[in-house]
Amino acid sequence: MVRGKQKMTKKSTKKTSEKNQETTKELQIVNIVVSSSLEHNIPLEKMAATLSNTEYNPEQFPGLVIRIKDPKTSALIFSSGKIVCTGARSIQKVEESIQKIIESLQKIGIKITIKPKITIQNMVAAGSIGMDLNLNNLAMKLPNTEYEPEQFPGLVYKLIEAKATFLLFSNGKVVCTGTKSEEEARQALDKLVSILKKI
Repeated sequence: MVRGKQKMTKKSTKKTSEKNQETTKELQIVNIVVSSSLEHNIPLEKMAATLSNTEYNPEQFPGLVIRIKDPKTSALIFSSGKIVCTGARSIQKVEESIQKIIESLQKIGIKITIKPKITIQNMVAAGSIGMDLNLNNLAMKLPNTEYEPEQFPGLVYKLIEAKATFLLFSNGKVVCTGTKSEEEARQALDKLVSILKKI
């Protein structure tokens, strides 16, 4: 009998640890939006005429779009030398992208001698909180939410104290935006989970 009991306990602890694993939170950075400056005037027309991976329609928008294949990112460049880079999944990839832009500029005779300072404007993280969510219920109980299931299956929840906005789906998948570092995104996710558990 004692042996049987031991087996039972082992099984039940295994089940509990499996259950704990189910509620584990995953979070991965999927996009970082940064701004920077090359501190040099950029001849956008010359850039557009010389480089194939660019788009420039000054009548519609004053910035030039440059697409970089590796790392897969795109950047907006303004004639003042200001840059907004998007699409990278890590700061290292952001730096690589800006370096590629500097190399492209060398082709048209512009030498950038400074190491541009990078300012994170927004970080988008996606993940899962490992539990199913009743979005109708959350829309009624949580403040600062928007939920229009006919138009979009996700619920938008602004977590004011964490300066983060979450997109929540019924299967427990989440997208977090508005934070400026991975640590901030994880802290916001922890806050979100503790709020959801109370509900």
